Formats: sequence, structure tokens, C-alpha cells
Amino acid sequence: NLIPRFYDVTKGRVLVDGVDVKDYSPEVLRSRIGIVPQKAVLFAGTIVENLRWGKKDASKEEMWKALEISQSKEFVEKKDGQLESRIEQGGKNLSGGQRQRIGIARALATNPRFIVCDEAVSALDVSIQAQVINMFEELQEKLGVAYLFIAHDLLVVHHISDRIAVMYLGRIVEIADSNELNDNPMHPYTQSLLSAVPYPDPKMAKERQRIVLEGDVPSPLHMPSGCAFRTRCRYATEKCAQECPSLTDRGNGHQVACWNK
Repeated sequence: NLIPRFYDVTKGRVLVDGVDVKDYSPEVLRSRIGIVPQKAVLFAGTIVENLRWGKKDASKEEMWKALEISQSKEFVEKKDGQLESRIEQGGKNLSGGQRQRIGIARALATNPRFIVCDEAVSALDVSIQAQVINMFEELQEKLGVAYLFIAHDLLVVHHISDRIAVMYLGRIVEIADSNELNDNPMHPYTQSLLSAVPYPDPKMAKERQRIVLEGDVPSPLHMPSGCAFRTRCRYATEKCAQECPSLTDRGNGHQVACWNK
């Protein structure tokens, strides 16, 4: 919400290409940043109206080009060849995967350099998730776009990401390259998350230790003092209650915010 300026930050800055997003005009911001939400919302109207979020003077030809890039046109037309009429009905007869492809095409319509994917596949079933994730990777290779991929499914995150940041109650607690984080998680919260990831190998799954967190997630309106994770952490000490740890580099660009790990 802060990157595309749905809300403005009240503290700190949000930089894209080294420029504060507040310094971009609305038109430039829309042309540089695409957004793929959790669930693509299609409005009653023409296909142009549904895909021109970032370019208000876009023609139908430009929109079809965006659909072709994202494979949406081919995907839908193979089924019944009536994409536009179905969108004009509000997309009620489109599948989740079809709607999401149109949402991706809408994000691509302005040729952005950066796309925010906010839980972009979490509403899809597993088979469609795989298709859409593969499409994201193909588009990145073809167009050279960068993604901020927000998700709670660590298998998806590990598959698509070069670098991962783990957050707890709005704070980043660990950052590392994808394989490094998966192989060597340091923060107790990251360790718990990864211990819950299902493994297809029954033997390996049986040997792994599940780390179950105790207690409930605190309210963001009443954050614990010091480290926000301390109320659920088995390693918490008095120092954790007194001061919030900052991210520190543990080597290889692996940063962790923890006093005891």
C-alpha cells in the first residue's frame, strides 16, 4: 500500500530506483510500478477499461498486446473465444487463473520496471498457482522486470525469489538470499515457519522437528516492549524486553534481528 501510495508513509521513506515515491507524479508512479493484487477485480465495462489502470489513454490494441504478453488472450480464447464479452459481464464466468492473468496483464500495460505482487497466487488452487508462478518467471526473463513478491507460502517464496525478507508484526526480522535462508534460518520465527513447510519425502518429513510457537500474536496496537517476538520466543531474555534488536550482518549478506541467535 505504501509503495504505490495508496497510503503515504508517516515515518521514513520508500525509494524506487533511488527516488522517494512521494517525488513521483501520479502518472509517472503508475507507469513505473505495476500492481498484482491477491484477487483480480474486474469491473463491468470493456476490456480496455479493465486493463488501463496505469495508462488512461490506452487503446484496445495496446491492451490486447498486454494480454498476449501475459498469455491471457491465448489462455482464455482457447476455451471459448469470448473473453471480451465475459469481462463486460464483470468476469463472473472467468476462472481464478484467468482473472489473475488479466490482472497481470493490467499491471504490464504500462511496461513497468517494478511490480508489486501482493499475495498474487494465494487465492488460486495449487495447479493454477504453478502455472501463474511459471508465467511470472517467464515474464521476468522476457521483460526484465523486478518483483516484490509478498506471500505467506514459503515454498512459493523460495521458488520465485532471489532474496527473502521475513517479517513479524511489521518488522523485518531476517533477510538473506533464498537458498541461504532456506538452508540456514537463524531467527526463531523463521525457523518455526520453515519447520511447518510440508516435504514430499515422508522419511525426510518424519525426521524434521516441528517448532510450534506458543501464545497468540500480539495486537499491533499494543506491541510488546523490546523485541515484538519475545512473547512467543523460547530464547527470550530480559534484554529482549528492554531493547528491540536491529538487523545485523551474520555473513554472506545474511541479516538477523535477534539478541540470542
